[in-house]
Amino acid sequence: MPHLVTTFLRNSSTQIEASVANLKKATVRRPSPLRSSSSSIRRTNNQRTFSYASSLGDDDTASDEVPYTESPAQTPQAAQAAHTAHSTHSTHTAPAAQSPRLNPRKMQRSSSAERREAADHHHRLSFGGLHFGRSSRESHGNPNLSIEWKIESPPIVLHNDPESSTGALVSGLLFLHVKEESVNLDSFSATLSMHTTQKRPYTAHCADCANQYEVLEKWPFVQGPMTLTKGEHGFPFSVLLPGHLPPSMDGQLVNIAYEFHAEAVPAPGHGLAVKFEKTFDVKRSLPAPELPHHSVRIFPPTNIKASVHFPQVIYPIGQNTLSLRIDGVARLNAKVNTLEFWKLKKLTWRIEETAKTIAPACAKHMPAEHVEPETEDAERPKPKKGTQRTDTRVIGEKTLLSGWKSNYAGPDDSSVELELDYMLAKLSKYSCDTKTRDGTEVTHQLMLEMVVSQEWAPANKPAMVTQTGVGRILRMHFTDVLTERGGIGVSWDNEAPPIYQDVPPSPPSYCDELDHAAIPDYFEPLDSLEGRAPSP
Repeated sequence: MPHLVTTFLRNSSTQIEASVANLKKATVRRPSPLRSSSSSIRRTNNQRTFSYASSLGDDDTASDEVPYTESPAQTPQAAQAAHTAHSTHSTHTAPAAQSPRLNPRKMQRSSSAERREAADHHHRLSFGGLHFGRSSRESHGNPNLSIEWKIESPPIVLHNDPESSTGALVSGLLFLHVKEESVNLDSFSATLSMHTTQKRPYTAHCADCANQYEVLEKWPFVQGPMTLTKGEHGFPFSVLLPGHLPPSMDGQLVNIAYEFHAEAVPAPGHGLAVKFEKTFDVKRSLPAPELPHHSVRIFPPTNIKASVHFPQVIYPIGQNTLSLRIDGVARLNAKVNTLEFWKLKKLTWRIEETAKTIAPACAKHMPAEHVEPETEDAERPKPKKGTQRTDTRVIGEKTLLSGWKSNYAGPDDSSVELELDYMLAKLSKYSCDTKTRDGTEVTHQLMLEMVVSQEWAPANKPAMVTQTGVGRILRMHFTDVLTERGGIGVSWDNEAPPIYQDVPPSPPSYCDELDHAAIPDYFEPLDSLEGRAPSP
Protein backbone atom coordinates (compact mmCIF):
# COMPACT_ATOMS: atom_id res chain seq x y z
CA MET A 1 0.00 0.00 0.00
CA PRO A 2 1.82 3.19 -1.18
CA HIS A 3 0.52 5.62 1.42
CA LEU A 4 1.61 3.32 4.26
CA VAL A 5 5.12 2.96 2.77
CA THR A 6 5.37 6.75 2.41
CA THR A 7 4.38 7.23 6.02
CA PHE A 8 6.94 4.71 7.08
CA LEU A 9 9.78 6.42 5.12
CA ARG A 10 8.95 9.80 6.58
CA ASN A 11 10.13 8.71 10.02
CA SER A 12 13.48 9.84 11.26
CA SER A 13 16.64 7.78 10.91
CA THR A 14 16.56 6.98 14.62
CA GLN A 15 13.13 5.39 14.27
CA ILE A 16 14.27 3.39 11.23
CA GLU A 17 17.36 2.11 13.05
CA ALA A 18 15.24 1.09 16.04
CA SER A 19 12.87 -0.77 13.75
CA VAL A 20 15.74 -2.59 12.03
CA ALA A 21 17.20 -3.60 15.42
CA ASN A 22 13.87 -4.95 16.52
CA LEU A 23 13.55 -6.85 13.27
CA LYS A 24 16.96 -8.50 13.80
CA LYS A 25 16.01 -9.51 17.35
CA ALA A 26 12.78 -11.02 16.05
CA THR A 27 14.66 -13.18 13.54
CA VAL A 28 16.78 -14.64 16.34
CA ARG A 29 13.90 -15.32 18.83
CA ARG A 30 11.23 -17.84 17.87
CA PRO A 31 7.82 -17.83 19.53
CA SER A 32 6.49 -20.82 21.43
CA PRO A 33 4.31 -23.13 19.35
CA LEU A 34 1.73 -23.28 22.18
CA ARG A 35 1.25 -19.55 22.03
CA SER A 36 -0.96 -18.39 19.23
CA SER A 37 -0.25 -14.66 19.53
CA SER A 38 1.77 -12.32 21.71
CA SER A 39 2.44 -8.64 22.01
CA SER A 40 5.15 -6.55 23.62
CA ILE A 41 5.52 -2.86 24.32
CA ARG A 42 8.86 -1.07 24.44
CA ARG A 43 9.60 2.54 25.27
CA THR A 44 12.53 4.34 23.56
CA ASN A 45 12.92 8.11 24.03
CA ASN A 46 9.25 9.00 24.29
CA GLN A 47 8.45 6.43 21.63
CA ARG A 48 6.54 3.20 22.16
CA THR A 49 7.30 0.19 20.00
CA PHE A 50 4.82 -2.66 19.57
CA SER A 51 5.81 -6.06 18.28
CA TYR A 52 3.29 -8.75 17.35
CA ALA A 53 4.00 -12.39 16.57
CA SER A 54 1.70 -15.10 15.29
CA SER A 55 2.31 -18.82 15.11
CA LEU A 56 1.10 -20.84 12.17
CA GLY A 57 2.50 -24.26 12.95
CA ASP A 58 5.91 -25.03 11.34
CA ASP A 59 5.92 -22.04 9.00
CA ASP A 60 9.01 -19.97 9.95
CA THR A 61 8.13 -17.03 7.80
CA ALA A 62 4.84 -16.48 9.58
CA SER A 63 6.38 -16.51 13.04
CA ASP A 64 8.66 -13.46 12.61
CA GLU A 65 7.85 -10.40 14.66
CA VAL A 66 6.96 -7.25 12.79
CA PRO A 67 7.84 -4.07 14.69
CA TYR A 68 5.51 -1.09 14.98
CA THR A 69 6.51 2.26 16.30
CA GLU A 70 4.32 5.05 17.38
CA SER A 71 5.36 8.64 17.23
CA PRO A 72 3.92 11.17 19.66
CA ALA A 73 3.08 13.41 16.73
CA GLN A 74 0.88 10.98 14.88
CA THR A 75 -2.52 12.17 13.76
CA PRO A 76 -5.87 10.47 14.38
CA GLN A 77 -6.26 9.91 10.61
CA ALA A 78 -2.98 8.02 10.49
CA ALA A 79 -3.89 5.96 13.53
CA GLN A 80 -7.19 5.02 11.94
CA ALA A 81 -5.44 4.04 8.71
CA ALA A 82 -2.90 2.00 10.64
CA HIS A 83 -5.65 0.27 12.59
CA THR A 84 -7.38 -0.63 9.30
CA ALA A 85 -4.15 -1.98 7.89
CA HIS A 86 -3.53 -4.04 11.05
CA SER A 87 -6.99 -5.56 10.76
CA THR A 88 -6.25 -6.56 7.19
CA HIS A 89 -2.93 -8.06 8.26
CA SER A 90 -4.46 -10.11 11.09
CA THR A 91 -7.19 -11.35 8.81
CA HIS A 92 -4.92 -12.65 6.08
CA THR A 93 -1.91 -13.40 8.39
CA ALA A 94 0.51 -11.80 5.95
CA PRO A 95 3.99 -10.78 7.17
CA ALA A 96 3.94 -7.44 5.34
CA ALA A 97 5.03 -4.32 7.25
CA GLN A 98 2.26 -2.19 8.73
CA SER A 99 2.03 1.44 9.59
CA PRO A 100 3.85 2.37 12.79
CA ARG A 101 1.14 4.90 13.67
CA LEU A 102 -1.07 2.42 15.50
CA ASN A 103 -2.75 3.40 18.75
CA PRO A 104 -2.55 0.47 21.25
CA ARG A 105 -5.25 1.93 23.52
CA LYS A 106 -7.73 1.84 20.69
CA MET A 107 -6.63 -1.69 19.91
CA GLN A 108 -7.16 -2.74 23.52
CA ARG A 109 -10.55 -1.05 23.66
CA SER A 110 -11.62 -2.67 20.39
CA SER A 111 -10.41 -6.09 21.50
CA SER A 112 -12.24 -5.81 24.85
CA ALA A 113 -15.40 -4.67 23.04
CA GLU A 114 -15.10 -7.64 20.70
CA ARG A 115 -14.72 -9.98 23.68
CA ARG A 116 -17.82 -8.53 25.36
CA GLU A 117 -19.77 -8.84 22.13
CA ALA A 118 -18.66 -12.45 21.76
CA ALA A 119 -19.63 -13.17 25.39
CA ASP A 120 -23.06 -11.59 24.89
CA HIS A 121 -23.53 -13.61 21.76
CA HIS A 122 -22.51 -16.77 23.60
CA HIS A 123 -24.98 -16.26 26.46
CA ARG A 124 -27.86 -15.20 24.26
CA LEU A 125 -30.54 -17.90 23.94
CA SER A 126 -32.61 -18.24 20.82
CA PHE A 127 -36.00 -19.96 20.82
CA GLY A 128 -36.83 -19.61 17.18
CA GLY A 129 -38.35 -23.05 16.78
CA LEU A 130 -39.93 -23.35 20.25
CA HIS A 131 -43.63 -22.59 20.79
CA PHE A 132 -45.11 -22.13 24.23
CA GLY A 133 -48.63 -23.51 24.54
CA ARG A 134 -50.62 -25.36 21.92
CA SER A 135 -50.17 -24.21 18.36
CA SER A 136 -53.00 -23.95 15.89
CA ARG A 137 -51.65 -26.91 13.96
CA GLU A 138 -51.25 -30.08 16.00
CA SER A 139 -48.88 -32.75 14.80
CA HIS A 140 -51.10 -35.60 15.99
CA GLY A 141 -54.35 -34.20 14.57
CA ASN A 142 -56.16 -34.96 11.38
CA PRO A 143 -57.73 -32.03 9.52
CA ASN A 144 -60.21 -34.36 7.80
CA LEU A 145 -61.68 -36.04 10.90
CA SER A 146 -62.91 -34.91 14.32
CA ILE A 147 -64.70 -36.65 17.20
CA GLU A 148 -67.34 -35.23 19.54
CA TRP A 149 -69.75 -36.77 22.01
CA LYS A 150 -73.14 -36.19 23.60
CA ILE A 151 -74.17 -37.78 26.89
CA GLU A 152 -77.88 -38.60 27.00
CA SER A 153 -78.05 -40.11 30.49
CA PRO A 154 -78.39 -38.08 33.72
CA PRO A 155 -75.40 -37.46 36.02
CA ILE A 156 -73.75 -40.68 37.12
CA VAL A 157 -74.81 -41.37 40.71
CA LEU A 158 -74.47 -44.72 42.48
CA HIS A 159 -77.33 -44.92 44.99
CA ASN A 160 -77.05 -46.82 48.30
CA ASP A 161 -74.01 -48.58 49.69
CA PRO A 162 -71.75 -50.82 47.55
CA GLU A 163 -73.40 -54.01 48.83
CA SER A 164 -76.93 -53.03 47.81
CA SER A 165 -76.38 -50.60 44.93
CA THR A 166 -77.56 -51.68 41.48
CA GLY A 167 -75.16 -49.36 39.66
CA ALA A 168 -75.74 -46.57 37.20
CA LEU A 169 -76.55 -46.46 33.49
CA VAL A 170 -74.44 -44.35 31.13
CA SER A 171 -75.45 -43.80 27.52
CA GLY A 172 -74.46 -41.39 24.81
CA LEU A 173 -73.46 -40.84 21.20
CA LEU A 174 -70.06 -40.48 19.56
CA PHE A 175 -70.06 -38.29 16.46
CA LEU A 176 -67.39 -38.72 13.80
CA HIS A 177 -67.22 -35.65 11.55
CA VAL A 178 -65.83 -36.21 8.05
CA LYS A 179 -64.71 -32.98 6.37
CA GLU A 180 -63.67 -34.43 2.99
CA GLU A 181 -65.86 -36.08 0.36
CA SER A 182 -64.96 -39.53 1.68
CA VAL A 183 -62.49 -41.09 4.09
CA ASN A 184 -61.45 -44.72 4.33
CA LEU A 185 -61.50 -45.87 7.94
CA ASP A 186 -59.64 -48.92 9.23
CA SER A 187 -60.98 -48.98 12.80
CA PHE A 188 -62.98 -46.95 15.27
CA SER A 189 -63.23 -48.05 18.91
CA ALA A 190 -63.78 -46.69 22.43
CA THR A 191 -62.74 -47.87 25.89
CA LEU A 192 -63.88 -47.01 29.41
CA SER A 193 -61.34 -47.78 32.14
CA MET A 194 -60.88 -47.00 35.83
CA HIS A 195 -57.50 -45.38 36.48
CA THR A 196 -56.19 -45.61 40.04
CA THR A 197 -53.17 -43.46 40.90
CA GLN A 198 -51.24 -44.13 44.09
CA LYS A 199 -49.78 -40.87 45.38
CA ARG A 200 -47.53 -42.81 47.78
CA PRO A 201 -46.75 -45.89 45.70
CA TYR A 202 -45.05 -49.09 46.81
CA THR A 203 -41.84 -48.03 45.06
CA ALA A 204 -41.08 -44.37 44.48
CA HIS A 205 -40.54 -43.20 40.88
CA CYS A 206 -42.10 -46.41 39.47
CA ALA A 207 -44.93 -45.78 36.99
CA ASP A 208 -46.27 -49.34 37.24
CA CYS A 209 -46.50 -49.17 41.03
CA ALA A 210 -48.20 -45.78 40.91
CA ASN A 211 -50.79 -46.49 38.16
CA GLN A 212 -53.33 -49.30 37.90
CA TYR A 213 -55.88 -49.65 35.09
CA GLU A 214 -59.07 -51.70 35.00
CA VAL A 215 -60.96 -51.89 31.70
CA LEU A 216 -64.71 -51.71 32.33
CA GLU A 217 -66.12 -51.74 28.78
CA LYS A 218 -65.02 -51.74 25.14
CA TRP A 219 -66.95 -50.63 22.07
CA PRO A 220 -65.58 -51.79 18.67
CA PHE A 221 -67.64 -49.53 16.42
CA VAL A 222 -65.67 -50.24 13.22
CA GLN A 223 -63.56 -53.39 13.02
CA GLY A 224 -62.73 -53.46 9.32
CA PRO A 225 -62.24 -51.13 6.37
CA MET A 226 -65.16 -48.74 5.90
CA THR A 227 -65.72 -45.71 3.71
CA LEU A 228 -67.44 -42.74 5.34
CA THR A 229 -68.86 -39.91 3.28
CA LYS A 230 -68.75 -36.26 4.16
CA GLY A 231 -70.91 -35.30 7.12
CA GLU A 232 -71.67 -36.44 10.65
CA HIS A 233 -71.84 -40.10 11.64
CA GLY A 234 -73.23 -41.17 15.03
CA PHE A 235 -72.23 -44.25 17.01
CA PRO A 236 -74.29 -45.00 20.18
CA PHE A 237 -72.71 -46.49 23.30
CA SER A 238 -74.02 -47.50 26.73
CA VAL A 239 -72.71 -49.24 29.82
CA LEU A 240 -74.04 -50.27 33.23
CA LEU A 241 -71.49 -49.35 35.89
CA PRO A 242 -71.59 -51.92 38.74
CA GLY A 243 -72.66 -50.65 42.14
CA HIS A 244 -69.52 -51.82 43.93
CA LEU A 245 -67.28 -49.39 42.03
CA PRO A 246 -65.85 -46.50 44.05
CA PRO A 247 -66.77 -42.91 43.20
CA SER A 248 -64.37 -40.51 41.56
CA MET A 249 -62.01 -39.08 44.13
CA ASP A 250 -58.83 -37.07 44.49
CA GLY A 251 -57.61 -37.86 47.99
CA GLN A 252 -54.37 -37.45 49.83
CA LEU A 253 -53.34 -41.06 49.15
CA VAL A 254 -55.12 -42.21 46.02
CA ASN A 255 -56.78 -40.73 42.95
CA ILE A 256 -59.58 -42.60 41.13
CA ALA A 257 -60.73 -41.43 37.68
CA TYR A 258 -62.97 -42.98 35.01
CA GLU A 259 -61.33 -42.31 31.66
CA PHE A 260 -63.11 -42.61 28.31
CA HIS A 261 -60.84 -43.02 25.26
CA ALA A 262 -61.95 -43.14 21.61
CA GLU A 263 -59.68 -43.51 18.58
CA ALA A 264 -60.38 -43.44 14.84
CA VAL A 265 -57.64 -44.88 12.62
CA PRO A 266 -57.89 -43.90 8.92
CA ALA A 267 -56.50 -46.01 6.12
CA PRO A 268 -52.91 -45.38 5.03
CA GLY A 269 -52.70 -42.17 3.06
CA HIS A 270 -55.73 -40.54 4.73
CA GLY A 271 -53.95 -38.82 7.60
CA LEU A 272 -53.08 -39.65 11.18
CA ALA A 273 -55.26 -41.26 13.83
CA VAL A 274 -57.72 -39.07 15.76
CA LYS A 275 -58.01 -39.51 19.53
CA PHE A 276 -60.73 -38.38 21.91
CA GLU A 277 -60.33 -38.40 25.72
CA LYS A 278 -62.84 -37.48 28.41
CA THR A 279 -63.43 -38.24 32.08
CA PHE A 280 -66.64 -39.41 33.75
CA ASP A 281 -67.56 -37.92 37.14
CA VAL A 282 -68.97 -40.80 39.18
CA LYS A 283 -70.62 -40.00 42.54
CA ARG A 284 -72.21 -42.04 45.30
CA SER A 285 -75.27 -41.03 47.31
CA LEU A 286 -76.26 -42.72 50.56
CA PRO A 287 -79.75 -42.33 52.00
CA ALA A 288 -80.04 -40.27 55.17
CA PRO A 289 -82.14 -41.58 58.10
CA GLU A 290 -85.28 -39.72 58.93
CA LEU A 291 -84.38 -39.14 62.59
CA PRO A 292 -81.05 -37.87 63.94
CA HIS A 293 -78.82 -40.21 65.86
CA HIS A 294 -78.92 -39.98 69.67
CA SER A 295 -75.78 -40.61 71.71
CA VAL A 296 -75.09 -40.34 75.46
CA ARG A 297 -71.63 -39.95 76.99
CA ILE A 298 -70.66 -40.12 80.70
CA PHE A 299 -67.38 -38.67 81.97
CA PRO A 300 -66.24 -40.33 85.21
CA PRO A 301 -65.14 -39.59 87.91
CA THR A 302 -67.48 -36.61 87.57
CA ASN A 303 -71.25 -36.77 87.25
CA ILE A 304 -71.22 -34.96 83.90
CA LYS A 305 -73.45 -36.58 81.28
CA ALA A 306 -73.65 -35.33 77.68
CA SER A 307 -76.62 -36.06 75.43
CA VAL A 308 -76.06 -35.39 71.73
CA HIS A 309 -78.42 -35.48 68.72
CA PHE A 310 -76.62 -35.28 65.37
CA PRO A 311 -77.21 -36.37 61.73
CA GLN A 312 -75.33 -39.49 60.70
CA VAL A 313 -75.16 -38.46 57.02
CA ILE A 314 -73.70 -35.09 56.10
CA TYR A 315 -73.09 -33.37 52.77
CA PRO A 316 -70.16 -31.33 51.45
CA ILE A 317 -72.35 -28.30 50.81
CA GLY A 318 -74.62 -27.00 53.53
CA GLN A 319 -74.76 -26.87 57.32
CA ASN A 320 -75.43 -29.68 59.76
CA THR A 321 -77.02 -29.03 63.16
CA LEU A 322 -75.95 -30.75 66.37
CA SER A 323 -77.86 -30.46 69.67
CA LEU A 324 -75.94 -30.88 72.94
CA ARG A 325 -77.19 -30.99 76.51
CA ILE A 326 -74.84 -31.40 79.48
CA ASP A 327 -76.31 -32.51 82.83
CA GLY A 328 -74.69 -33.15 86.20
CA VAL A 329 -72.65 -29.95 86.16
CA ALA A 330 -73.59 -29.13 89.82
CA ARG A 331 -73.13 -31.22 92.98
CA LEU A 332 -73.94 -30.55 96.63
CA ASN A 333 -71.15 -31.18 99.12
CA ALA A 334 -73.02 -31.87 102.35
CA LYS A 335 -69.90 -31.98 104.52
CA VAL A 336 -69.05 -28.32 104.02
CA ASN A 337 -72.50 -27.23 102.75
CA THR A 338 -71.22 -25.91 99.41
CA LEU A 339 -72.18 -26.26 95.76
CA GLU A 340 -69.58 -27.38 93.19
CA PHE A 341 -70.10 -26.32 89.60
CA TRP A 342 -68.49 -27.36 86.31
CA LYS A 343 -68.75 -24.42 83.94
CA LEU A 344 -68.14 -24.69 80.18
CA LYS A 345 -65.39 -22.31 79.06
CA LYS A 346 -64.54 -23.38 75.50
CA LEU A 347 -65.86 -25.81 72.89
CA THR A 348 -64.05 -26.90 69.71
CA TRP A 349 -65.43 -29.06 66.92
CA ARG A 350 -63.63 -30.46 63.89
CA ILE A 351 -64.28 -32.92 61.10
CA GLU A 352 -61.47 -35.41 60.51
CA GLU A 353 -61.02 -37.47 57.36
CA THR A 354 -59.08 -40.74 57.60
CA ALA A 355 -57.92 -42.49 54.44
CA LYS A 356 -56.49 -46.00 54.26
CA THR A 357 -55.21 -47.74 51.16
CA ILE A 358 -52.92 -50.55 50.12
CA ALA A 359 -50.26 -49.48 47.62
CA PRO A 360 -49.78 -52.58 45.45
CA ALA A 361 -46.45 -53.70 44.08
CA CYS A 362 -45.92 -54.14 40.35
CA ALA A 363 -44.55 -57.33 38.78
CA LYS A 364 -41.01 -55.97 38.89
CA HIS A 365 -41.06 -55.04 42.59
CA MET A 366 -43.28 -57.89 43.79
CA PRO A 367 -41.72 -59.51 46.86
CA ALA A 368 -40.93 -63.23 46.86
CA GLU A 369 -43.98 -65.37 47.54
CA HIS A 370 -44.07 -67.43 50.69
CA VAL A 371 -45.30 -70.96 50.04
CA GLU A 372 -48.02 -71.81 52.54
CA PRO A 373 -49.40 -75.28 53.19
CA GLU A 374 -52.62 -76.15 51.44
CA THR A 375 -55.74 -75.68 53.54
CA GLU A 376 -59.47 -75.77 53.00
CA ASP A 377 -59.48 -72.04 52.19
CA ALA A 378 -56.98 -72.43 49.34
CA GLU A 379 -59.65 -71.44 46.79
CA ARG A 380 -60.23 -68.06 48.41
CA PRO A 381 -58.55 -65.11 46.62
CA LYS A 382 -55.27 -64.09 48.12
CA PRO A 383 -54.98 -60.54 49.46
CA LYS A 384 -53.14 -58.04 47.31
CA LYS A 385 -49.51 -57.65 48.23
CA GLY A 386 -48.48 -54.12 49.01
CA THR A 387 -47.89 -51.56 51.71
CA GLN A 388 -50.69 -50.07 53.77
CA ARG A 389 -50.87 -46.28 53.84
CA THR A 390 -52.85 -44.20 56.34
CA ASP A 391 -53.37 -40.47 56.51
CA THR A 392 -55.64 -38.18 58.57
CA ARG A 393 -56.47 -34.55 57.90
CA VAL A 394 -58.92 -31.93 59.17
CA ILE A 395 -61.45 -30.65 56.63
CA GLY A 396 -63.43 -28.36 58.95
CA GLU A 397 -63.06 -26.91 62.45
CA LYS A 398 -64.13 -24.03 64.68
CA THR A 399 -63.69 -22.88 68.29
CA LEU A 400 -66.55 -21.37 70.32
CA LEU A 401 -66.09 -19.30 73.48
CA SER A 402 -69.76 -18.48 73.94
CA GLY A 403 -73.16 -19.20 72.46
CA TRP A 404 -74.65 -21.70 74.93
CA LYS A 405 -77.28 -21.40 77.66
CA SER A 406 -76.28 -22.24 81.22
CA ASN A 407 -78.51 -22.85 84.24
CA TYR A 408 -76.94 -23.24 87.70
CA ALA A 409 -80.05 -22.89 89.87
CA GLY A 410 -79.41 -25.95 92.01
CA PRO A 411 -77.77 -29.35 92.11
CA ASP A 412 -80.73 -30.98 90.34
CA ASP A 413 -81.69 -28.30 87.83
CA SER A 414 -78.25 -27.24 86.51
CA SER A 415 -77.53 -27.90 82.82
CA VAL A 416 -75.86 -26.49 79.71
CA GLU A 417 -77.63 -26.51 76.33
CA LEU A 418 -76.11 -25.77 72.95
CA GLU A 419 -76.98 -26.01 69.27
CA LEU A 420 -74.11 -25.63 66.84
CA ASP A 421 -73.82 -25.74 63.08
CA TYR A 422 -70.83 -27.54 61.65
CA MET A 423 -69.80 -27.86 58.03
CA LEU A 424 -66.80 -28.40 55.78
CA ALA A 425 -64.36 -25.55 55.40
CA LYS A 426 -64.54 -23.48 52.26
CA LEU A 427 -62.30 -24.63 49.43
CA SER A 428 -61.41 -27.74 51.41
CA LYS A 429 -60.24 -30.80 49.51
CA TYR A 430 -62.45 -33.70 50.61
CA SER A 431 -63.33 -37.25 49.61
CA CYS A 432 -66.67 -38.92 50.26
CA ASP A 433 -66.94 -42.10 52.29
CA THR A 434 -65.59 -44.98 50.21
CA LYS A 435 -64.82 -48.64 50.72
CA THR A 436 -63.44 -50.60 47.78
CA ARG A 437 -62.56 -54.23 47.26
CA ASP A 438 -58.85 -53.53 46.88
CA GLY A 439 -58.52 -52.09 50.39
CA THR A 440 -59.13 -48.36 49.90
CA GLU A 441 -61.31 -46.87 52.64
CA VAL A 442 -62.27 -43.29 53.53
CA THR A 443 -64.13 -42.47 56.77
CA HIS A 444 -65.06 -39.29 58.65
CA GLN A 445 -65.47 -38.43 62.31
CA LEU A 446 -66.88 -35.46 64.19
CA MET A 447 -64.70 -34.56 67.18
CA LEU A 448 -65.99 -32.47 70.11
CA GLU A 449 -63.63 -31.08 72.74
CA MET A 450 -64.98 -29.16 75.75
CA VAL A 451 -62.97 -27.37 78.44
CA VAL A 452 -64.75 -27.11 81.81
CA SER A 453 -63.59 -25.33 84.97
CA GLN A 454 -64.59 -26.18 88.56
CA GLU A 455 -66.05 -23.48 90.82
CA TRP A 456 -67.77 -23.53 94.22
CA ALA A 457 -70.19 -21.36 96.16
CA PRO A 458 -72.02 -21.54 99.52
CA ALA A 459 -75.24 -23.52 99.36
CA ASN A 460 -77.33 -20.64 100.71
CA LYS A 461 -75.56 -18.08 98.44
CA PRO A 462 -75.02 -19.69 94.99
CA ALA A 463 -74.16 -16.31 93.46
CA MET A 464 -70.90 -16.04 95.45
CA VAL A 465 -68.78 -18.13 93.08
CA THR A 466 -65.11 -18.84 93.72
CA GLN A 467 -62.78 -20.53 91.26
CA THR A 468 -60.82 -23.57 92.41
CA GLY A 469 -58.30 -23.68 89.55
CA VAL A 470 -59.27 -27.26 88.60
CA GLY A 471 -60.19 -27.95 84.99
CA ARG A 472 -60.93 -30.90 82.73
CA ILE A 473 -61.06 -31.58 79.01
CA LEU A 474 -64.03 -33.63 77.82
CA ARG A 475 -63.68 -35.28 74.42
CA MET A 476 -66.30 -37.00 72.28
CA HIS A 477 -66.16 -38.38 68.74
CA PHE A 478 -69.00 -39.50 66.49
CA THR A 479 -68.98 -41.30 63.17
CA ASP A 480 -70.35 -39.26 60.28
CA VAL A 481 -70.86 -40.37 56.69
CA LEU A 482 -69.92 -37.79 54.06
CA THR A 483 -71.76 -38.34 50.79
CA GLU A 484 -73.13 -36.47 47.79
CA ARG A 485 -76.73 -35.39 47.50
CA GLY A 486 -78.88 -37.65 45.36
CA GLY A 487 -80.97 -34.78 44.00
CA ILE A 488 -84.15 -35.73 42.21
CA GLY A 489 -82.59 -38.81 40.65
CA VAL A 490 -83.29 -42.37 41.73
CA SER A 491 -81.70 -45.67 40.94
CA TRP A 492 -81.97 -46.87 37.35
CA ASP A 493 -83.92 -50.01 38.29
CA ASN A 494 -86.69 -47.84 39.80
CA GLU A 495 -86.95 -45.80 36.61
CA ALA A 496 -86.97 -48.70 34.15
CA PRO A 497 -90.35 -49.88 32.80
CA PRO A 498 -91.57 -53.34 33.89
CA ILE A 499 -90.45 -56.35 31.88
CA TYR A 500 -92.84 -58.75 30.15
CA GLN A 501 -92.92 -61.30 32.98
CA ASP A 502 -93.97 -58.61 35.47
CA VAL A 503 -96.99 -57.38 33.43
CA PRO A 504 -100.23 -58.56 35.07
CA PRO A 505 -102.97 -60.16 32.92
CA SER A 506 -105.30 -57.70 31.22
CA PRO A 507 -109.06 -57.59 31.97
CA PRO A 508 -111.38 -59.73 29.74
CA SER A 509 -112.64 -58.26 26.50
CA TYR A 510 -116.32 -57.54 25.75
CA CYS A 511 -118.24 -58.63 22.63
CA ASP A 512 -119.78 -56.00 20.41
CA GLU A 513 -122.90 -58.09 19.67
CA LEU A 514 -124.78 -60.34 22.03
CA ASP A 515 -125.83 -63.79 20.97
CA HIS A 516 -129.62 -64.05 21.22
CA ALA A 517 -129.38 -67.71 21.96
CA ALA A 518 -127.48 -66.93 25.06
CA ILE A 519 -130.31 -64.67 26.41
CA PRO A 520 -132.00 -66.32 29.43
CA ASP A 521 -135.70 -67.42 29.17
CA TYR A 522 -136.96 -65.00 31.79
CA PHE A 523 -136.47 -62.14 29.32
CA GLU A 524 -139.75 -61.67 27.40
CA PRO A 525 -140.08 -59.79 24.14
CA LEU A 526 -141.56 -56.31 24.26
CA ASP A 527 -144.51 -57.08 21.97
CA SER A 528 -145.92 -59.64 24.41
CA LEU A 529 -146.07 -57.03 27.10
CA GLU A 530 -148.39 -54.70 25.14
CA GLY A 531 -151.97 -54.46 26.51
CA ARG A 532 -151.16 -56.19 29.75
CA ALA A 533 -152.26 -54.36 32.81
CA PRO A 534 -149.51 -53.51 35.24
CA SER A 535 -149.32 -55.67 38.25
CA PRO A 536 -150.32 -54.06 41.59
